[in-house]
Amino acid sequence: MGELSRDPGGGAVGWAATRWAAATRGGGDAPSVLNRSWAPLAMARSSVTWRSALYLGVSMAFGLGWFITLVVGLSLSLGLLIIWVGVPLLALLMVAWRFGAMLERRLVRAAFGVRVPDPYRRLPETRNPLAKLKSMAGDPCTWKDLLYLGLLFPVTLVEFVVSAAVWGSTATTLGLPLIVAVDGGAEINLGFVSYWAGNPLEAVPVMVIGLVFLTLAMYVTRALAIGHTVFAALLLGPSPAQAENVELRRRTEHLQASRARGVDAAEFERRRIERDLHDGAQQRLLAVAMDIGRARAKLDEDPEGARALIEQAHAGTKEAITELRDLARGIYPAILTDRGLDPALSGLAARAPVPVQVTVDLPERPPAAVESIAYFIVAESLANVAKYARATQVSVRVARDDRWVVVEVIDNGVGGATARRGGGLAGLADRAATIDGMLIVDSPPGGPTIIRADLPCTW
Repeated sequence: MGELSRDPGGGAVGWAATRWAAATRGGGDAPSVLNRSWAPLAMARSSVTWRSALYLGVSMAFGLGWFITLVVGLSLSLGLLIIWVGVPLLALLMVAWRFGAMLERRLVRAAFGVRVPDPYRRLPETRNPLAKLKSMAGDPCTWKDLLYLGLLFPVTLVEFVVSAAVWGSTATTLGLPLIVAVDGGAEINLGFVSYWAGNPLEAVPVMVIGLVFLTLAMYVTRALAIGHTVFAALLLGPSPAQAENVELRRRTEHLQASRARGVDAAEFERRRIERDLHDGAQQRLLAVAMDIGRARAKLDEDPEGARALIEQAHAGTKEAITELRDLARGIYPAILTDRGLDPALSGLAARAPVPVQVTVDLPERPPAAVESIAYFIVAESLANVAKYARATQVSVRVARDDRWVVVEVIDNGVGGATARRGGGLAGLADRAATIDGMLIVDSPPGGPTIIRADLPCTW
């Protein structure tokens, strides 16, 4: 269907395929009349066949009820418009048929396994019912619902007659021995041949014909189900333009969520850097300044004491430099910019307290943002392993998979890692989300722990 829908010269078939694809978009690979096998045994085993048969057998009542409701309701409402009483009646009827159409979509999904999404425009966020009714009346889908429910009775009448004929013949021929046992005999007239069964044993051969009827009934049911699904999808489903709008809206909401998570991640990183500077390097430099001041005061009276303070200040200066270097490496390591992921991850592995095996298989360097996020995912994961996992071995794999860079960190620790809100793993997920990536944590109690990130190279 998708290939047909992309064919600009597809004519009527292409148009129908486009409408069909748009109307049933999102149905996925769930069992339905569209993707089930046509083999007789497979159809007999599939619940979709029997659900379809049940729907086709009872839906005529639904169609008849709506036919009567719409004929009477519309006649009454339009007739009373002249005295304004018809306006609220028509409004109530409109709400009722929209509800009926929504129910019918659920019934179609329950019976045939095909999801027909609600295509309605979003109602205004107001408590004014008149504004909502006006929006409903201006929505073309409302009137397509009316057309569907108006046509439902004749459509379901045909489906019922055909279904009753094939399933009635099936039940009669398969149940002929029982009928003969009750009535004392029965005659089977197939038009060109007539057969009299005087006892149940003589009726058993007719059951072979019943199996043929059963197969035919299942095929007819499948064909009717597909036809009804097409009918429902074209009138109850969204048009291609509506489906595109829904997709764009979904994409926009996803981008908004990604942007929000990116902002949160950046803010969290800013606070971490600020805290590290304030509690680490800044305090050490302050101590160095105080030591130098005290050394200067003692320089004349206590040269040895001053020397000790200067040595202490010197050591503090080196520690401050080390902390600043670590902090700079935590912001963006220079080796990552200069030489790429493989040397940068190898450096991380060399500094890790547990043995780490690093495998990087990237034919070409990914964008800088992807490299950065992949690096910090590995760095944070190794830090978590050192703190909590009690692991003895860690493997890191970075590879290209089509347009994705896949990062996997696996340890043989105790497991139990979770991505809690505000935690390090949740922060990694937020980082990945900023470029539409995703992060999965699989860490059952007892281990092992697998952290996998899929990062797109294009967005």
